[in-house]
Amino acid sequence: MAGRCPRSETDVTKEKLELVEVSPRDGLQNEPDIVSTENKLALIDHILAAGFRRLEAGSFVNPKKVPQMADGDAVFAGAPKRNDVTYIALALNLRGVERAIAAGAKEINYVFCASDGFSVRNNGGTVDETFNVWPEVAAAAKAGGARLSATVSTAFGCPFDGEVPVRRVVEVAERCMAEGIFELALADTIGVAAPSDVHERFRAVKSAALPHIQLRAHFHNTRNTALANAVAAVEEGVRVLDGSLAGIGGCPFAPGAAGNVPTEDLLYMFERMGFDTGVDLDRAIEAAQFIGGVLGRKTPGMVSRAPKWPAKKTAAP
Repeated sequence: MAGRCPRSETDVTKEKLELVEVSPRDGLQNEPDIVSTENKLALIDHILAAGFRRLEAGSFVNPKKVPQMADGDAVFAGAPKRNDVTYIALALNLRGVERAIAAGAKEINYVFCASDGFSVRNNGGTVDETFNVWPEVAAAAKAGGARLSATVSTAFGCPFDGEVPVRRVVEVAERCMAEGIFELALADTIGVAAPSDVHERFRAVKSAALPHIQLRAHFHNTRNTALANAVAAVEEGVRVLDGSLAGIGGCPFAPGAAGNVPTEDLLYMFERMGFDTGVDLDRAIEAAQFIGGVLGRKTPGMVSRAPKWPAKKTAAP
C-alpha cells in the first residue's frame, strides 16, 4: 500500500503499523544525569504495559564515551522475559555484538554512517573502515542466535560533512544488505530532513533493497519536521517507525541534535489516520509522564501534555 494511508472512516480492516520504542536507549543515552537501572527497568515495564512489543533496551558501547549505557548487562538481565517481546541491543563494533549476545539479546541493531565525519566520531573509523568487520559481525550475530538489523545514520545530513548525497546513502544501504540483515533503517540523526528528502531517499533505497528486507524510519525532531517526515515515510511504504516516549533523546556525538519524534505523538496521529499500532495511547502517555518525572524536567512531547481527545464518546450520527 505504498503511497496511501488508510482512513479510519472508510477502512474496515486497519493496516498494521509497528512502533519501535527507543527511549530506554536513544532517549536516555544523552542525558547528563545517570538514570538508575531501577528506573530504566520501571520505564520498560511502562512500555510493555502500553502494548509495545519491540524496544531498544540498551546499547553495548564504550561506557567511558556513553556512561548512561554502562548498565546494559543489568538492564537486559532485569527486563521481563517474554516470548512476545523483543529487546533490541545496539552495537557499533564486534566487541559490542559479543557483549550483547552474552547479555541475552535476540536482536542486534548495528549502526553504520553515511558520512565519514560522523562515522569517525561515533563509530571510531571511516565508513569503509567500519565495513571491514561487517562479515565477522554478521557471523557472530548468527552464531549467537540473534537476528540482525542495520541503521544508516546521518542518512539525511551530517553535522560535520554537511549534505549527504542520495547515492551515498544507497551505497551504504547496499553494503549493509550484503550480510543477511532482516531490516534496514534510515536515520535522520540530527533532524534536518524535510518530507521531500524522505520520499527521495526511501524511494531510492527501496529500488535497491532485497524483497525480504523491511524498511524502518528513525527521525529526530530538531527542526520540528519529524511527524511530517514520518507520514512521508509511511507514504513510501515504510511500516516500522522508531519513536521515543516524551520526545527525549539525542546523540553525544551529534552537536545540536534534539530528541526523537515523540512516540505518543506518532501514536495519536497514526491511530487517527486509521492505522493499528497495537499500543494503548493512554498507557503510552502514562509512560511518557513517568520518564519525564524521572528526568525532572519538561519534555518535548505534545500529546502527553494535551487534553485528552476525544474527551468523551461521541454519539453515532
